[in-house]
Amino acid sequence: MSHHYYTLLNWIPFEKLSWILLSANPAAIHILEQNLDKINWGWLSFNLAAIHLLEQNLDKINWYYLSYNRSAIHILEQNPDKIDWCWLSRNPAAIHLLEKNTDKIIWFGLSYNSAAIHILEQNQDKIDWASLSRNPAAIHLLEQNPDKIDWCWLSRNPAAIHLISKALEQNPDKIYWWLLSINPKAIHILEQNIDKIDWVTLSINPAIFTYDYKQIAEQRWPINKEIIQNRFHPKNMKYFSGWGIEEFDDYEE
Repeated sequence: MSHHYYTLLNWIPFEKLSWILLSANPAAIHILEQNLDKINWGWLSFNLAAIHLLEQNLDKINWYYLSYNRSAIHILEQNPDKIDWCWLSRNPAAIHLLEKNTDKIIWFGLSYNSAAIHILEQNQDKIDWASLSRNPAAIHLLEQNPDKIDWCWLSRNPAAIHLISKALEQNPDKIYWWLLSINPKAIHILEQNIDKIDWVTLSINPAIFTYDYKQIAEQRWPINKEIIQNRFHPKNMKYFSGWGIEEFDDYEE
């Protein structure tokens, strides 16, 4: 669905958000497009939905951050000399490049890579457990090694909500709220603990936006109206016979 159909959740005050981190938020691209002068181009280089803006402003790209952007693989492949292998090691869309350049892998970066679990499972002695605690595909490894969990980074792991919720009940001091504020699966927890939210880091959380259903309806109505008029044209009534709709069952041309 188009990013233009997003709107900010009604309990979040826009003025408390940070333009710097908002620049990295893919759900905020419609706001960024309307406020180009406020964009932070370094953080925009992270933004999955901003490739069209980055391609038009190659001179403003932060290549370190772009190396982590899974939507930017085509740009990186065209500029291999500008790749940062530490950030690329985190990029789930770059596995083919990493497997061809194993000598350039940075293991603490790869430990965060959700597409690299097969490599990490075969090289557990090289895992960085702090980075792995952020990895949404590594929950099984973390559950098998609870003493190695880094709770700071686990707080931002969207696949660890069950562990986070349990910790909130039993040992809330383990939770780092400035990183939980980033976690898109924690929005219900944050809404119930507004006083603990870090509004700066919340700015990067795509879950602070929701679909603008009114705008969707307004923009799609002309298309929907045409479809309805076509489908329910008298010439098509015969196709509804037998559907269990009483009014159409006896229709004859």
